[in-house]
Parts: sequence; structure tokens; C-alpha cells
Amino acid sequence: MTETLQGTSAWIRRFQPSPDAPHRLVCFPHAGGAATYWFPTAQALAPGVDVLAVQYPGRQDRRTEPCVESVETLADHTAAEVLAWSDRPVTLFGHSMGAMVAFETARRLEEAGRPAAGLVVSGMRAPSRTRGVPGRAQAAQAAETEEELVAGILRLQGTDAAVLEDPELVRMILPTIRSDYKAAESYRWRPGPPLRTPIAVLTGTEDPHVDRDQAEAWREHTAGPFSLTVFTGGHFFLNEHAEGVRKVVTDHIARSFQANSV
Repeated sequence: MTETLQGTSAWIRRFQPSPDAPHRLVCFPHAGGAATYWFPTAQALAPGVDVLAVQYPGRQDRRTEPCVESVETLADHTAAEVLAWSDRPVTLFGHSMGAMVAFETARRLEEAGRPAAGLVVSGMRAPSRTRGVPGRAQAAQAAETEEELVAGILRLQGTDAAVLEDPELVRMILPTIRSDYKAAESYRWRPGPPLRTPIAVLTGTEDPHVDRDQAEAWREHTAGPFSLTVFTGGHFFLNEHAEGVRKVVTDHIARSFQANSV
């Protein structure tokens, strides 16, 4: 294994290194999220899957770096990083805004002639149906008050309410969340050929921002196998169904691994 693969860059976190795993899973956080969101996934899937988590600029140990306000630019960077780890099959997994970044990363990998083995997306309508983070257009506006933004985050149930009760923590994380929402809201799908990469879609029955038809429309974005799995719950249903979500992911990895072995 090369020195590049032994370590990580500023963009990649490898919480549970599994160098003997036959497959890698690269996880992309939601708006306002960080690589540590995927720590439980890395713990649960090691050593069978080598899990990498993307760390966007502007948060945690990268908090002094400017945030990136473009999904396409995030994908440009992450595609370059993933290529450095593609000595074995790689599946991409993104939630909400992370699903858009993962999708655009998959496009870039195919353009580079190194397609991902699989793509798993959750909590996001299909790119052809997407106009930014669902229902969050107003959150990207600098004029929105802190109280309104916090209330919107709480409604999505993706952030511990106790965190948002700490004024100092709120001051630290809200600029990042605003920047991520701006990146997501400015995203516009660029029409092109469907991916060859198989796509697995996860959605919640009570997600107020993604209905079943919008989730089903991901089928248009792959010429390969497609699956849709519906869980009970809202936008962050994957917090309530962590084990079930991981099973969908590992089943998707297994199918793509078998297909690539034929």
C-alpha cells in the first residue's frame, strides 16, 4: 500500500482503518454536518468495509478554513481524493446535501474512467427534481434570524437540541450551516448521460421535503441497477434506523462487488 493510502488528507477521515477490507465506503455529510457523523458507521462496518468520511472545510479541525459554497467545487475536491483511494472498489454514500456531493463525485469518477462501484443516497430528491436543499431556500439568506435558522434545524431533527441551546456553540456552527445551505441552494443539475454506477436510494415516510416520487426519480440517473428502500421517520430517519440503513448499504456493496467480479 502506498504512503498516500496509509494516511489521510485534510478532506478524508479514516476512523477505523481496515486495510484488508475488499471494499471502501466513502461517506458524505449533510449540510452543517462533519465527518464524525459517520464514526458509528465506521465502527459498525469495520473490518469488513474500509469506511472513509469526507470532512468539508469550515468545521471541526478545519474550522479556520473558508467554507466551500458550491456543490460542484466540493465534488471536484472529493473526486480527486477518492481517486487516491480507488485501489479497490469504492461505494459512495451521502445524506441530504451529501447526496448531491456524492452524486456529482460519482459523475466525475466516471468522467475520469474510474467509476464508483455503487452510489447510495438518502434524504434527497433526484438531481433532476432538485432545487437545492429541500425547503431550505430561506435558510441560505443572510437576512434570516438566528432564531429562525435554529428552529428550522431543530425541525429536521439532525442536530442535538442541547447543542443549539448553547449560544457559543450556535455562533460557531451557524456560519457553516448557512454556507452549506447556500452551496446546496445554488446547485443546479447539469443534464448528461446517466451513470453506469448502480444507485440505491433511501427515504423516510415522514420526510417533509422528499416524497416517494422525487426519491423514485433517482432511477433516471443510472443505466445500472436501481433500488429504493423506504424507512419510517422524517428527514433524519437514518438516525432511528442505523442498523437497517447499514444493511441496505452492505447489501448494495455486496451486489456491486459480485457484479464487478463477473
